[in-house]
Amino acid sequence: MVNFNGTILEDSKVYIENNRGFLFGDSVFETVKVLDKKVLFLEDHYFRLMATMRIFRMEIPMSFTMEFMEEQILLLVESQIQSAMSFRVRFTVFREGAGFYLPKTNDVSYVITILPLESEIYYLKKGAYEVELYKDAYVTKQLFSSLKSNNKMIQITGSIFAAENGYDNCLLLNDEKNVIEALQGNLFMRMGTTLITPPVTDGCLNGIMRKQILAIAKRIEGYEVVEKSISPFDLQKADELFITNVIVGIQPITKYRKKEYQILLAEEILLKLNALVRLN
Repeated sequence: MVNFNGTILEDSKVYIENNRGFLFGDSVFETVKVLDKKVLFLEDHYFRLMATMRIFRMEIPMSFTMEFMEEQILLLVESQIQSAMSFRVRFTVFREGAGFYLPKTNDVSYVITILPLESEIYYLKKGAYEVELYKDAYVTKQLFSSLKSNNKMIQITGSIFAAENGYDNCLLLNDEKNVIEALQGNLFMRMGTTLITPPVTDGCLNGIMRKQILAIAKRIEGYEVVEKSISPFDLQKADELFITNVIVGIQPITKYRKKEYQILLAEEILLKLNALVRLN
């Protein structure tokens, strides 16, 4: 089931032959987690989507309020509520109309898709989780790299590379050869009592869960939280590495090359994250 422009359908029946999202990647999206009919971090998702649409010169309809976004997501969730209590929802907005690189209009349509999730709360997967650098392509240090558009070829080819070589994930580099993020999440690195994550200006995604983790970590006594560039050499000196996104929450990294990592701060942050989710 999908929600296409406010109507629940078996499928969107969007024709790809003249769809700008398919032809040119002229599309943006938000991936959100819904728990017990509640859209987690709704305000953050909404304002990031609106900012992204403005930057890409998409016309934002007057009806696109935060309440409207929530209503449209929950409308689809209600149609699936018997299958699960927790869902992964993708809210995709694409520019309508004809044209080549220059669109004929900036009007938009949206389609919302949904998948049930097994777990209702966030938990740590503590099994082996090995990563490697992906070096076939680099992320440029510029504004568009921090936005959620449909241009995800680096993530796709990186995922294929990881699968072919037996890795659980890959870490991406920017054009200055600094580590900026994982294929599907932001990266955090602990060195002693300092928690480090790359700044958005390095080209990493301006992640919603990244924002929550930063806020939580800054309130934990005894730790300093820093946003600064991470080199591949820093990974070998780190005590702990973990990846964050709104669906998984926190994914600890256990191995990079010959280096193995502790799982310590991630556990403490996760407890506070789940407390935050329940509170809101």
